[in-house]
Amino acid sequence: QVHLAESGGGLVQAGDSLRLSCVASGRTSDIYAVGWFRQAPEKERDFLAVITWINGRDYYADSVKGRFLISRDNAKNTVYLQMNSLEPEDTGVYYCASNRGGSYFSTASYEYWGQGTQVTVSS
Repeated sequence: QVHLAESGGGLVQAGDSLRLSCVASGRTSDIYAVGWFRQAPEKERDFLAVITWINGRDYYADSVKGRFLISRDNAKNTVYLQMNSLEPEDTGVYYCASNRGGSYFSTASYEYWGQGTQVTVSS
């Protein structure tokens, strides 16, 4: 089993930056990739970015490409999401999740999820 814990959320103003962290523990050898998702109130959980655990290849949703950057520190079992030029539309609960293979963009491909961290962007 893999355990994931997010941190770094908070209340910021439009245009600000924020960095989220996702620490993995347990059977990290089972992780193929780690993704970040966002869920706004009364909306579905949307894919934002993903990074492969071994070679660090990254992919982004069009809505965050150029503003968000995903990275990882394997020594710390940690994946980061650097978020720049935040907009009110970025408000939501941010989750990280581990992928054992399959589509990077579908929640169904992710087996373990963190508890989420709230990000609120005021205008």
